[in-house]
Amino acid sequence: MKKITAFILIAFTSFSIQAQSSQRAKNFLAEVTKKVNNYKNISIDFSYNIQDGKNDNYNQNGSGHIDIQKDLYVLNFMGMKKIFDGKYVYTITSEDQEVTISKYDPESIDNVLPTQMLTFFNQGYDFQWDILQNIQGKQIQYVKLTPTDPKSNIKEILLGIDNQSKHIYNKIQVNKNGSKSILTVNSFKTDQPISKNHFTFTESMYPDYYINKID
Repeated sequence: MKKITAFILIAFTSFSIQAQSSQRAKNFLAEVTKKVNNYKNISIDFSYNIQDGKNDNYNQNGSGHIDIQKDLYVLNFMGMKKIFDGKYVYTITSEDQEVTISKYDPESIDNVLPTQMLTFFNQGYDFQWDILQNIQGKQIQYVKLTPTDPKSNIKEILLGIDNQSKHIYNKIQVNKNGSKSILTVNSFKTDQPISKNHFTFTESMYPDYYINKID
């Protein structure tokens, strides 16, 4: 009887600690979301690394920049530029000298807004408080995200948050197939002086480009 009682006490204690860890992580991420939503605009320089779990020789690296103002954005990534003006998405490829114009579809997986990417964790994940690391003088608090959907291809995500600024520092995603992707924020600037036309596509700037209007 004593052993059973002890087992029950341990089980309840473990459950209580796990619940506290989850709530602590949830409250922490709520602070991150609040800060992101209060900025007039955000400018981010980022780098990424993709590793194939089945092929040790596959290691892809790259970098990019994005300016965000509410739902509007300008993204420069892998030789491509994307502009969203609130209604249309303009994909500009300098190598092909082509501009593809498509109407924004909120149901399309390709049209996830950057503001949603910065707060993606608010839906579809369980939270757990994880380790605190000192990275280049910054105290980075990690939160482990586990998909609630058992069919998800994602095994887990470690989201690193700067403990002082409450800005996202990096996102480490581990997939069930063994592959891993790491996105690191190298610069996170807010409320910058941005021209009112910054999120507007100007066709005259691309005189020799083929304009492909999908919608």
